[in-house]
Amino acid sequence: MLSKRNNSSHFVGIACAAVLMILAGGCKKSFLDSQPQGQLPATQLYVNAAGAEQGINAIYALDRDFNHTAFPALAIESMGGDEVEKGSTPGDSSPMGLYHTFTQTGDEAGFDDPFWSGQYQSISLANQAIDSIPKINMDASLKARYIAEAKFLRAYSYFRLARAYGDVPLRLHYPKSAADFNIPRTARAQIYAQVEQDLTDAASILPQSYSGADVGRATKGAALSLHAKVAMYQGKWGDVLTYTNAVIALGQYSLFPNFEKSFREENENNPEEIFEIQCPNDASNPAAATSQFSQVQGVAPAAGWGFNIPTPALVAAFEAGDPRLAGTILFAGGTSAEGDAIPTGQVDLMYNYKSYVPFSEPILNGTPGAGQDVRVIRYSDVLLMNAEAANQAGNTTLALASLEKVRARARAGNNTILPPVTTTDKTALQTAIWHERQVELAMESDRFFDVVRQGRAGTVFADRNFKVGKNELQPIPTSEILKSGGLLKQNPGY
Repeated sequence: MLSKRNNSSHFVGIACAAVLMILAGGCKKSFLDSQPQGQLPATQLYVNAAGAEQGINAIYALDRDFNHTAFPALAIESMGGDEVEKGSTPGDSSPMGLYHTFTQTGDEAGFDDPFWSGQYQSISLANQAIDSIPKINMDASLKARYIAEAKFLRAYSYFRLARAYGDVPLRLHYPKSAADFNIPRTARAQIYAQVEQDLTDAASILPQSYSGADVGRATKGAALSLHAKVAMYQGKWGDVLTYTNAVIALGQYSLFPNFEKSFREENENNPEEIFEIQCPNDASNPAAATSQFSQVQGVAPAAGWGFNIPTPALVAAFEAGDPRLAGTILFAGGTSAEGDAIPTGQVDLMYNYKSYVPFSEPILNGTPGAGQDVRVIRYSDVLLMNAEAANQAGNTTLALASLEKVRARARAGNNTILPPVTTTDKTALQTAIWHERQVELAMESDRFFDVVRQGRAGTVFADRNFKVGKNELQPIPTSEILKSGGLLKQNPGY
């Protein structure tokens, strides 16, 4: 069971023994919603179907923690873009700002190593599941599904690592000795090949949808969509078109009618959300309200810390009358659609509306906004990938049609705002699609990577010290290089 109504597990310690913290709760609660009940070695956990479920749930639970969704992730995946800056006061967590000015070195404690190690913790849990579940005597179809979920989640973490760092160590089994942990970097092309294989395997097994307590687990559509994204970063446009067409053909996804409302808690797991990280905020178990994704970006001081804030460049990117501006950015002195007055006189003039949670939500475990799910892949992203791939293939009709679906939702029925794109020139249409990605997916940690893959980073980020041949990749954390005894080599230029 996975959604905000399931039992839960959490991983403790990657470099030592394989130990899982099993979190079990009532059947009506989430796997993210429970108090720790004890510890089990993995060898004792993976003995039956219930243990397999707990092991898989542990990976989902880990993917919402601080290292995966808060400061470390925002620094590595968001700060390099031109749409955000650090926020808060200059001296508050100042190393985060180094990622925005491309002056990070790999020595930024609390940012680089936690993101790196966090992904490998998830990979380790997935490897344990993939190695162990085949040996369990249990229902064959459920066994296959759990393995497919683990492969999807492993692929997601390796995708994040390869996109950010390039070559990274590839580990496909849980290490049996200390020596197994210390392996050299593997070429990014090989990492992506493994990610694609995992996603192919997952898509062949995972169901199209779930019901009840299982809503929120990885689906066939999630595997196909992530596969399309991996292919896009490699410039494999034929594959992008194939996988996005397959997602569209499933017929189960649609754009939520109201852009701003699609990001609110009451509309989580709606038909636009292909995969999102489930985050609970249940008064019956406040200790489980631990996701800080919303808190670190929330309106300061009323509901958060005010980091990862929009930039004037992002405001300027929206066309006149584009309703997505008001659905993406909260302006100090204004009022949210939910009725919250956004205070003035603070250090920030703008905030990320997509991570916003109304101030009236109960604050459990001292964590405002803990119930805000993290959107990973939305249907609008799939449509824009489809448009870009179709344009690359010379299929202008399909490219324009997919682009228009996104713009039609954005214009909210007013045809005088955001007129349809009509150009059939390949270069002009590509520029229009790139712009649409910028405004549609703003503040969702794609902008930096999009500009890099488009070959424009040296120009778009020139005002912030971006160096071509260096800053396309993050530095390998110095702590990891030291722990490896120098086996891990630093990226060029750092």
